[in-house]
Amino acid sequence: MTLMQTKTEAPSPQMSEPISVDLTLIIPVLNEVENLRPLIQEIVTTLDNEPFNYEVIFIDDGSKDGSYELMEQLHREYPQVGAIRFRRNFGQTAAFAAGFDFAQGQVIVTIDADRQNDPADIPLLLTKLNEGYDVVNGWRQERQDGFLLRKVPSYFANRLIARATGVKLHDRGCSLRAYNVEVARDMHLYGEMHRFIPELASAAGFKMAEVPVSHRARTAGQSKYGISRTFRVVLDLMTILFLSRYSARPMHLFGGVGIISASIGIFFGLYLAAIKIWAGIQGGLEGFRSVRIGDRPLLMLSVLLVILGVQFLVMGLLAELIVRTYYESQNKPIYYIREKCRPSAFHG
Repeated sequence: MTLMQTKTEAPSPQMSEPISVDLTLIIPVLNEVENLRPLIQEIVTTLDNEPFNYEVIFIDDGSKDGSYELMEQLHREYPQVGAIRFRRNFGQTAAFAAGFDFAQGQVIVTIDADRQNDPADIPLLLTKLNEGYDVVNGWRQERQDGFLLRKVPSYFANRLIARATGVKLHDRGCSLRAYNVEVARDMHLYGEMHRFIPELASAAGFKMAEVPVSHRARTAGQSKYGISRTFRVVLDLMTILFLSRYSARPMHLFGGVGIISASIGIFFGLYLAAIKIWAGIQGGLEGFRSVRIGDRPLLMLSVLLVILGVQFLVMGLLAELIVRTYYESQNKPIYYIREKCRPSAFHG
């Protein structure tokens, strides 16, 4: 749909059908009670004059500062505002997943609750999305964050992930993103995979773009991020690489490693055997006995590599069985369709 050009008319009170929603804003919240009212006021100021309907869904991720009580109050004041309350803190990935599940809009925008993202940038993302993209990522300009603890780790993480995955983005840490609803429906988020939504979307074949957005200093509340997440990003990156490249063919990964390991081990073993045989050819039985290979570290390495190679091959076979069970038992798709055109006539 062309979100910036048309506005869905609300049905009359006599109609029982629900109001069609064009845009859904998903906002994860963890102890941001001081930011919620100013944020919703900025959202209303930005979007009320736009030619589309919208809803705002707050996801309370286990707040203990009265954030949810304020969300209920905002819901009474602004009918387009809704809220979901988790029983405990499940993390930002779970908050995004819940928002995707409950969103009614044809386009979904995610934004942080700390007001560092500017809601005035939302129309920029929607305009870019209407150019034919499936996901539009925000690229924070002049970040108002600490240099050593936020900017430097973010810079190196973005470079590392871009090189490892081939998804060339300047800023993966910006939560301000716009999605077509098909993308959100195909996202299966768990763990802390919200950091790799662009990589997951790219692996599924969705078309992405990036637009510069503003970034503001935090004026209330406390940041929930620290240097420790840098190490978790590296571990999650390994998971993403496996899922994006080998999730449907794990034997190619484990089997490849196994063959390389076993081949090197066999080569070392043949090398040692050749040394001993050559000594026997030159010196006879005495020469054969004079060359001892049983106590050489290279022989131990050779045996170890062969054993590891066999183990990797067995792991690959087990992974293939697990993957087939995963896809067949849950009817998981192994492809994603962008569009389709059915034949209108048949000839025989």
